[in-house]
Amino acid sequence: MEIPIRMLLLPPAEDGESVQVAVAPDSSRLQLLDNFPMWNGENITGAKLLIKAKGKCTTDHISMAGPWLKYRGHLDNISNNLLIGAENAFNGKANYVKNSLTLNYGEVPAVQRVYKAAGIPTIVVGDHNYGEGSSREHAAMEPRHLGVAAVIVKSFARIHETNLKKQGMLGLTFQNEADYDKIQEDDTFNFIDLTSFQPGKALTLEIVHSNGKTDTILLNHTYNSSQIDWFKAGSALNLIKLMEN
Repeated sequence: MEIPIRMLLLPPAEDGESVQVAVAPDSSRLQLLDNFPMWNGENITGAKLLIKAKGKCTTDHISMAGPWLKYRGHLDNISNNLLIGAENAFNGKANYVKNSLTLNYGEVPAVQRVYKAAGIPTIVVGDHNYGEGSSREHAAMEPRHLGVAAVIVKSFARIHETNLKKQGMLGLTFQNEADYDKIQEDDTFNFIDLTSFQPGKALTLEIVHSNGKTDTILLNHTYNSSQIDWFKAGSALNLIKLMEN
C-alpha cells in the first residue's frame, strides 16, 4: 500500500521587507551579511601589498577547510583564515607578512584588519593558476570583506576568477609575467586609469617603490560589460538589488 506524500508549501511573504531573520548577536557561527560597498567611481590609489604569494596557492591556501568550516555562516570569523596557507615570496613563510604601517610582521588576517581599520586598500599578488581547487566562495568573500581591492596574478583558475568578479573585486593578470618580479614588499600601488575600466582594455598600475623609483605595468582582465557593472555596484548581488529597485 502506497502512502501518499503530502507537500506543504508556504508562499513567500508579499512584502519581504517585513521578514526578519533572527540571529543571536553573540553567535560565533552565524552572522547576517551586509552589502559590500559600491565603488566610489575614483581610481584606487595608495594601496599596499598584503601578500605576494609564491607558487601554488589553491582555494584551501586562501580559505582553509577543516575546523574552519564551522564558521561558514559567519563571514567575519572565517575571515581569520584568509591566506594563512599561502607562502610569502619574501620570506618563504606562511601566515607571516609585513605590516607597512608598523613595519612589524604578523599573521595575514591580522595585518589586513589593520589596513582596513586605517582605510587603506590592499592588493594580493599571486603566481600561476591562482585559486585552483574547489570552487570555494569564501576564498573570494573573505578578501572582499577585509578590504582587499585587487588580486593580481600570472594566471587564474577560471572559477575563482569568476568568484572574485561576483564579489566586486578586481581579478587581474600581468600582461608581462616578468612584472611579478617587480613587486616589492614595501611598494605602494596606484591604479591610474580605473575610471575608464572597459572590456578589452588593459588597466595601468603604477608601482611606487620605497626608494622613490616607479614602474608602470599593464594588467589584463576578462571582464565583460555586465561584470564591470558588478564591480561598480560592489558585487553581483548588489547589482541585482539595484535592478529590482
